[in-house]
Amino acid sequence: MFEQMTARMDFHAQALMLRAQRQQVLASNIANADTPGYVARDFDFAAALKNAQSGGQLGTVALTDARHMSLGGSDPLKPRLAYTVQTEPSQDGNSVDLDRERANFVDNSIRYESTLRFINGHVKTMLSAITGQ
Repeated sequence: MFEQMTARMDFHAQALMLRAQRQQVLASNIANADTPGYVARDFDFAAALKNAQSGGQLGTVALTDARHMSLGGSDPLKPRLAYTVQTEPSQDGNSVDLDRERANFVDNSIRYESTLRFINGHVKTMLSAITGQ
């Protein structure tokens, strides 16, 4: 019963951690908008969340023998960063599109705040159920 009550909380906690990491990546892209040769990075949030929900088991190799070497389990809350596609070529090799990065930053900020509100609402609901109010 307790697992059912906390499962939703776990989902939102993982989503919040991934949103915070994506915010850092986007902030780094914006901060390096004038750095020659800088290539913007990002990750697929939906795929990272799905990977975190499955415990990091997506795309991993199963060990069928005790003598097999592990490929090193990656942390499911540390998504694999990819390079973003350059929309406008620049003279200095910088691939940051400030308009796109700012839009992604604002979108991610709003979704981060929404996730916080869901967590807050869930905690309030659980508290009222515990106290019987």
